[in-house]
Amino acid sequence: MTHYRVNELGDIQTEAPVHGGLTDFGADVVRRCNSLGIVVDVAHGTYDLVKRAASVTTKPLVLSHTALATHPGARSRLITADHARAVAQTGGVIGVWPSSGTFRDLDGMAHGFKRMVDVVGIEHVGLGTDMYGFISPPVFRDYDQLPALGAALLSAGFSRKETDLLLGGNYRRVFEASMA
Repeated sequence: MTHYRVNELGDIQTEAPVHGGLTDFGADVVRRCNSLGIVVDVAHGTYDLVKRAASVTTKPLVLSHTALATHPGARSRLITADHARAVAQTGGVIGVWPSSGTFRDLDGMAHGFKRMVDVVGIEHVGLGTDMYGFISPPVFRDYDQLPALGAALLSAGFSRKETDLLLGGNYRRVFEASMA
């Protein structure tokens, strides 16, 4: 819906709000995407944008790449628990982003998955890969690391079934629901 600039659809997290969230046009776009089987990704959108998108969508939303903020701050790409819950309440998925500014290593990222699961439940968390554009390399740089990330999730206490959900199963459910 939005990315590195406020646009006709709504506001972004890293700039001062202009529209108060999702615009009326943005709400129409969400509805149209729902009718066409297009997954709506609210990454970079403000909490107000996500709340309104959640109120108009008939399909699960995705927030493809972020993490929970330890200390929420203005203009941060990280989100609050309430922001995550707004996506989860649609049946959607929040992707845990592999930023080395947030996590030191894959074990730290597995802990980030655990924190997100504690807030929204196992069925609403996935891998947020957006690995390009980082100032410093992300902790998950390549899909060759999936076995290592899976092992870190298992070590963090997730079962094999839960790990499968986190590493793709939840996204599959959302995509299937969106295309129905």
